[in-house]
Amino acid sequence: MKAIILPKHGGPELFRVEEVPKPKIKPGHVLIQVAASSVNPVDFKIRQGLIPIGPDLPGILHGDVAGVVAEVAADVEGFAPGDEVYGCVGGFKGLSGVLADYALADARLLARKPKNLSMIEAAALPLVTITAWNALVERAKVSQGQRVLVHAAAGGVGHVALQLAKAAGAEVHVTASSEEKIALGKELGADIGINYKERSVEEYVSEHTGGAGYDVVFDTVGTTRLDNSFQAAKIGGTVVSIAARSTHDLTHVHVRALTLHVVFMLLPLVRNIGREHHGAILRQATQLVEAGKLRPHLHTEVFPFERVGDAHALLESGGTLGKIVLSNS
Repeated sequence: MKAIILPKHGGPELFRVEEVPKPKIKPGHVLIQVAASSVNPVDFKIRQGLIPIGPDLPGILHGDVAGVVAEVAADVEGFAPGDEVYGCVGGFKGLSGVLADYALADARLLARKPKNLSMIEAAALPLVTITAWNALVERAKVSQGQRVLVHAAAGGVGHVALQLAKAAGAEVHVTASSEEKIALGKELGADIGINYKERSVEEYVSEHTGGAGYDVVFDTVGTTRLDNSFQAAKIGGTVVSIAARSTHDLTHVHVRALTLHVVFMLLPLVRNIGREHHGAILRQATQLVEAGKLRPHLHTEVFPFERVGDAHALLESGGTLGKIVLSNS
């Protein structure tokens, strides 16, 4: 089969097309004929060698996948050849990625693809949706009537998170760096958009919460945005971060008696613990998508697998609006 191979860590130009053996089915797994994938920041960080959770090289990267089940192990229930599925299944230590004609996937990580999404649209959702679900549904337990602040409304995780918070009945406020990104956040359901380059934390907390602060703040960026999150939360409020690999002054956490949660969505993949929970989350996400309460926003250009290096370079540039997706055409 055709596969996109990364021979060593480095720049996006290193990806190359090769013929490799088609994976063989093994217990607990299904073989997926790959239709599409998407690019997440973790993918280019693995490519660069910045985080030590990637597969052995030369190897195949990327975890997000949508495709058709081609073969099912004898011990797997709930899937059959011909089923359209999606999930985040590989591209990490011990798990080959999906940039190939076929990918072997742990069946516990998969769910049926939403009927109202194309393969390309579905491939944009798994990693970011599971991450946002972990943060807002499970950790923060966002509920009806709460006021929630989501940073980076146009980001991969952020644009899904604001929709999940809205679906839970919250009043959702979002931050972004431009009016275009704020407009996208509002289009996806945000009640209030805040340009963080023009308004200080004190200003928008005063204007939009009467100075009380937010019940829940979701930090998808880290560094100074996590500090801003501590300032924006109400007394006794909750902050959830997916980017806490930095040093911070916890004074605001202490004096406001905040609850701080940190989410690392990849643990079930890299540690093989609780993988069935990812499939369960995606099954619930499918229901939200089919009910019209969740949808991905895609970058305007869809890249073929052979141009994955260009897709990586584009995401690294930071100038995109929406998830970058790849089609195995």
